[in-house]
Amino acid sequence: MRLTSRRLADGREILFFDRDEAPERVSEDRRDLAPVRTTSEIRYDVLADEWVAVTAHRQTRTHLPPADECPLCPSTPAFLTEIPEPDYDVVVFENRFPSFATTVPDVSGDAGDPLFARRPARGRCEVVCFSSDHSGSFADLPVEHARLVVDAWAQRTQALSALDEVEQVFCFENRGPEIGVTLHHPHGQIYAYPFVTPMTRRMLDSARRHRERTGGNLFAEVLAAELRAQTRVVWQSTHWAGFVPAAARWPVEVHLYPRRQVADLSELDDAERDDLAASYVQVLRGLDALFGVPLPYIAGWYQAPVRGDRDLAWLHLRLVSIRRAPDKLKYLAGSESAMGAFINDITPEDMAGRVRAAIGSTPLG
Repeated sequence: MRLTSRRLADGREILFFDRDEAPERVSEDRRDLAPVRTTSEIRYDVLADEWVAVTAHRQTRTHLPPADECPLCPSTPAFLTEIPEPDYDVVVFENRFPSFATTVPDVSGDAGDPLFARRPARGRCEVVCFSSDHSGSFADLPVEHARLVVDAWAQRTQALSALDEVEQVFCFENRGPEIGVTLHHPHGQIYAYPFVTPMTRRMLDSARRHRERTGGNLFAEVLAAELRAQTRVVWQSTHWAGFVPAAARWPVEVHLYPRRQVADLSELDDAERDDLAASYVQVLRGLDALFGVPLPYIAGWYQAPVRGDRDLAWLHLRLVSIRRAPDKLKYLAGSESAMGAFINDITPEDMAGRVRAAIGSTPLG
């Protein structure tokens, strides 16, 4: 892999992750762009014990442009995009409409009242373009190309974790208009948060209590129990295992674990990364075959916080979908949205059987 760092016209960083034989990246961004002005702040909810980001500048971000105006496609003489090259392999760049940024100004107001704590939302948000092919998806990537994406995730996790203001790095993909994507081009995002996210804190609190009671690692024991039972396992390879969790919240929910405990993507060795690229593409192709239509999903990497509890954490991916039938979606209604109490209409065991069969019917070839 070859990594090239350049700057866009407004000063944002863009990174090219290329195969060694790819051409050198020398094109300049010729757009006339105003500097990015980010006014994000985070506000503390004392009742929920959570930080909430307030990002009013994001109201004007690009929303579902036509294919010939896609900002994630390579630039052409007729249309200059975020990527100032005629083609590319994998590209990562700073989001022009970020929720978190290193240049966020200080905030004022309510600073003296602990009930209304506010802080600048300092961190970083990046866009990850999986491919220059506008009409493709992650599932369509050749395995060797998917490995480039894995390397990009790992490199950015390590680099962003080194920023003083960052407490956790989250690599994720929103896929499909049903999920609410604003760009059709196959891409993901990376959020470098200035706090540890609520879900991570809850999981690690559970893992800590389990270790205090038993001396064991909760993630390791969940993985081992699923592999023993086999009932909900949908994928196994040398270094990775996937299963539908016993208490799945979503109609389709698959967790993908490395068999070895690592805290984040940067700690995966070459063999684990190779296996992940092949495993993930295979699982995604199977999920697209599940209902006979492209599956809308959110896929996110649950990584350890930067500065604590890394011995408790276990890197894993969670992929969830709101599709419950070819022509039906699950909407988060009163119980889920208001109370956070999920109700699933499909048993995890039933869905695991369907996913397992779908993955088996779509080999990489």
